[in-house]
Amino acid sequence: MHLYGTQNINENGHLTIGGVDAVELANSYGTPLFVYDLELVRKRARGFIGTFQKLGVKAEVAYASKAFSCVAMYQVAQEENLSLDVVSGGELYTAIKSGFPAERIHFHGNNKSYAELELAFDTKIGCIVVDNFYEIALLKEISEAKQQPMSILLRVTPGVEAHTHDFITTGQADSKFGFDLNNGQADEAFQKVTDHEYLQLLGLHCHIGSQIFETDGFSLAAEKLMQKIGEWKEKYNFECTVLNLGGGFGIRYTEEDRPLEPQVYVEEMIKTVQSHCAQLNLTMPEIWIEPGRSLVGDAGTSLYTIGSRKTVPDIREYIAVDGGMSDNIRPALYDAKYEAVIANKANEEKNSTYTVAGKLCESGDKLIVDASLQSAEPGDILAIFCTGAYGYSMASNYNRVPRPAVVFVEGGHHQLAIKRESYEDIVQNDLPLTLQKGE
Repeated sequence: MHLYGTQNINENGHLTIGGVDAVELANSYGTPLFVYDLELVRKRARGFIGTFQKLGVKAEVAYASKAFSCVAMYQVAQEENLSLDVVSGGELYTAIKSGFPAERIHFHGNNKSYAELELAFDTKIGCIVVDNFYEIALLKEISEAKQQPMSILLRVTPGVEAHTHDFITTGQADSKFGFDLNNGQADEAFQKVTDHEYLQLLGLHCHIGSQIFETDGFSLAAEKLMQKIGEWKEKYNFECTVLNLGGGFGIRYTEEDRPLEPQVYVEEMIKTVQSHCAQLNLTMPEIWIEPGRSLVGDAGTSLYTIGSRKTVPDIREYIAVDGGMSDNIRPALYDAKYEAVIANKANEEKNSTYTVAGKLCESGDKLIVDASLQSAEPGDILAIFCTGAYGYSMASNYNRVPRPAVVFVEGGHHQLAIKRESYEDIVQNDLPLTLQKGE
């Protein structure tokens, strides 16, 4: 059995996380429950930042908070000297409420609203990553009305296809994101923002996809961006001060996954950029990256209570848990794979095969198909590993199921980071019928 971060098995045969018994956490906070191993999050963050420091390259490592965001998570990011990547007004508002330094916030998104951009200006964030011509027009209007400068990056699609799921590739030409680097869109965007009184172009941004295990795609994307920067330097004497190469670094979900250590991705990126700076006689830009899943994905574990069981003779055996696609839609959406253990029997042999079904009213609500597990009984606690990214952040109230609680653990201590929703929370925004019948 592969254990992650500080996970261990104690003298009672129970899974522990951060020195805390998973069964104790389930009993204390209820299930479903997301548990985050803060020591592992910090280790990942320091791995990225430390590599840049060791190689003497100026950089910002921005946590891509769409993976998982809440006030406490943003405060951990601040403690670890990370910057922050937000993609909505809600994430930006949460970051500001958490006390995160606004100058280290970068705002992404392919359809930012006028109100969201105004919030970015009013809170004086550090940078807006510009995605399209409509946004350029909005930024000009807002900056001129407020007479306020704003640093920007142009997001471009370099035409690099990552080896990943079709739904999570974003660097190829056919993408809803960014200006195409190869058909003249990026050049047109450059012309529209350079020399503007208030918009200060720092450089370029790209993101080629997610859950990537090779460095080749990142190196090729960096090469294409550097070639464009060299072209703009020669034609317009443009000095690129920031090159943002995005995120997408893979993690281990199952034994088939072979992720690289954070420093390997970083070293290859730096090597490519330095090589092209030398060839094109360019000043080395500051390099920004945006890890999300690779910071929190394998630091998160979901705990469930096992309930009903169904045997389909000669086909499969089902066990059902008290959560499902309402707290982890990735198996239904991406055919994502996970591994699991029965937390209160973690030292026992995995001698049974079950399909783990959720409780939602959908036939496709299956968290793991054919999971190798210990013999399961109602009341057992099932721990599914590596649910820290895009689990809670994509959770819903489908079937009017309340969203789970989130707990942080570290050094034998635990604290509630997000309260469990109640039924009252579910109906708090509902309004009674006021239309009269027949009107």
